[in-house]
Amino acid sequence: MATHKLLLLPGDGIGPEVSTELLKVVAFMGEAGVAQFEIEKGLVGGVAYDTHGQSISEADMTLAKEADAVMFGAVGGPKWDAVPYDARPEAGLLRLRKDLDLFANLRPAICYPALADASSLKREIVEDLDIMILRELTGGVYFGEPKQIIDLGNGQKRGIDTQIYDTFEIERIGRVAFELARKRRNKVTSSEKRNVMKSGVLWNEVITALHKREYPDVTLEHQLADSLGMQLVRWPKQFDVIVTDNLFGDMLSDVAAMLTGSLGMLPSASLGEVNAKTGKRKALYEPVHGSAPDIAGKGVANPIAMIGSFGMALRYSFGLADAADMIEKAISSVLDQGLRTPDIKGAATSTVSTVEMGDAIVAALRKGA
Repeated sequence: MATHKLLLLPGDGIGPEVSTELLKVVAFMGEAGVAQFEIEKGLVGGVAYDTHGQSISEADMTLAKEADAVMFGAVGGPKWDAVPYDARPEAGLLRLRKDLDLFANLRPAICYPALADASSLKREIVEDLDIMILRELTGGVYFGEPKQIIDLGNGQKRGIDTQIYDTFEIERIGRVAFELARKRRNKVTSSEKRNVMKSGVLWNEVITALHKREYPDVTLEHQLADSLGMQLVRWPKQFDVIVTDNLFGDMLSDVAAMLTGSLGMLPSASLGEVNAKTGKRKALYEPVHGSAPDIAGKGVANPIAMIGSFGMALRYSFGLADAADMIEKAISSVLDQGLRTPDIKGAATSTVSTVEMGDAIVAALRKGA
């Protein structure tokens, strides 16, 4: 039985609570003979700042580089609003993405039939929804230089963020999109703002050329990012794989998340290039939801997104697709039983705690093993 190295970074807020439930599922995989996982823990975000004076220490960055995959909880909260900008909790996550070169962010938006009524949209619009938003993660306006605030004098300041993309960055995220589509419903929607942004013009040109050159068998369409946002809430099931830049991907994936009823339901994966020699890739897996400081410590957080993120790790880092399917079926099973945390309560008359939801998913895994 293979042994894999995981680095667990629970982070802030509800991160530690949902990470505890994740560990139950990891342990089950070892007991069931699927794979063994050697787990190390580190600090990231506000708790890292409190301990080290920075959002992630050099020692924990080293552990991240050595791990087969990083499991990440959540960072941030009002407690750290006044810390220096470069040491803010979110800077730890940005550094992990940049230093590990995790350029491809996969955010599935899946609506389980049992939760269709939890969405703000009509059941027929979201039931059985299954789309993948692919966000370029290490370029664009979040990392472009110059990035600064300039004092212009006379009480005036100017804030500058720079949107930059090179051809190779667009091509490599485009390849991931087309490869994903080939394993799904064979359709890619590429999104930018070419009508007002030069980076959008280049994005469109590069994706179009890549499609013609290497992936003519995949259906490709282009949509402006604002129009795509509208279409996501109008008829989301028209989409399969959506590929877009860092900024628009950040926003559009949150829109797509709410189609499913709750941010607490959705996992994500951030992937690097496959190493030609080892066949492995750097990867970080995290729930889409934030640290939710308003409910931290109350035992009501939904652990499904964190557990689902481990399912994505099994699929994309460890080649254990059957085990990933087991997790998805277990989650679907507990939802079909009517178990609900408060965020997905809907019309249910009662809810379960974070621990109870985690235990129920492990019980469903044992039953299906």
